[in-house]
Amino acid sequence: MTGIFYVIFAGLLWALDTLIRYPLLGSGVSAERIVFTEHLFLVLFFIPILLKNRLFLWQTKVSSLFYLIIIGVFGSAIGTLAFTKAFSLINPSLVILLQKLQPIITCTLASLVLKEKMHKPFIFWAAVALFGGLLISSPDIFPKLSELDFKMGFLSERAMLGYLLTMLAVLSWGASTVFGKKLSTDGFKESQIMGGRFVFGFIFLFFYVTSNRSLVHFDWQILVWGKILVMVLLSGLLGMYLYYKGLKMISARVCALAEMFFPLSAVTINWVFLSIKLTPVQLIGAGLLTLASAVIQLKQY
Repeated sequence: MTGIFYVIFAGLLWALDTLIRYPLLGSGVSAERIVFTEHLFLVLFFIPILLKNRLFLWQTKVSSLFYLIIIGVFGSAIGTLAFTKAFSLINPSLVILLQKLQPIITCTLASLVLKEKMHKPFIFWAAVALFGGLLISSPDIFPKLSELDFKMGFLSERAMLGYLLTMLAVLSWGASTVFGKKLSTDGFKESQIMGGRFVFGFIFLFFYVTSNRSLVHFDWQILVWGKILVMVLLSGLLGMYLYYKGLKMISARVCALAEMFFPLSAVTINWVFLSIKLTPVQLIGAGLLTLASAVIQLKQY
């Protein structure tokens, strides 16, 4: 059970991150600037570690290098940018709803790439966990979905781009989990995976930002830089370290279910810090998610 708790605690740190990230976005700081600056800080932190491990990395297989590129370019950079951009194109509730497909993507890729077998009991309890996760997010999804006018613009070019970007993010994050697990089984340490992830993510973001300079406006506001640094320490360093430490102990498919505790952490933090209470439906969802995850771990499905 230790591994799943590491991933759940990582999700808690990612949820705490949102208390800083979304106010920054609301104040006019672009998503591109936030993500790029985070990766800049992280690369500066990991350069000494990567130099120390240069012999191991130099001798790594081409396939492992490919896996690092996948989790760096797609999981760390493209996925985050695509998900953020989708919020500006379609109803955020649709983005959140489509994001719930991520465990299905992860489990499918784990079956294809890692040859993880999914037996019927796992599929049943995974469905229960998925339903529980949906109930936890229901106050943010269903009331706003009922307001949508499905006759107008639902299949517009703008909307289709929003769906495409959301699914790109979901696929990127699912692949990141699977290939991160692959690297851990190949002997990579958490720090080596994280270092490769952030370096390749930064390389992509550097070329993306320099070719779209209008998207990123830097200034010398110490408060903004300080808030981004706090997010780096909270979710980028500690959160990702706990995530990969947990991923090493459990299968990719179980990790995908553990990641579903992120929305539970988010609504709990909203309850504690913003006095937004959990609804009975959310509490039922939390119970189903916890029950399903516990059964899968205890029964080793």
